[in-house]
Amino acid sequence: MEELAQRINTIVAGWMQYYGRFYRSALYPLLMRINAYLVRWLRNKYRRFRAMRKAIAAFQRAAKRRPGMFAQWTLTSSPSLAW
Repeated sequence: MEELAQRINTIVAGWMQYYGRFYRSALYPLLMRINAYLVRWLRNKYRRFRAMRKAIAAFQRAAKRRPGMFAQWTLTSSPSLAW
């Protein structure tokens, strides 16, 4: 998961700087969608998280444990449930 964070943090941080300055209302749905993709990645990677509830619970535990792991977790750590 840390390798994944390293790969996307620079891109997401750039989006956060740009949209956070000029169009902040469009930023939150985008960040929640990224979190939803991370939950989907968890579900596909680990069998024990195949159920949506278990995957979301694991995602929220990880966000609480290491809030600086992903750049978007500084603003929102909840996944969008609209797939």
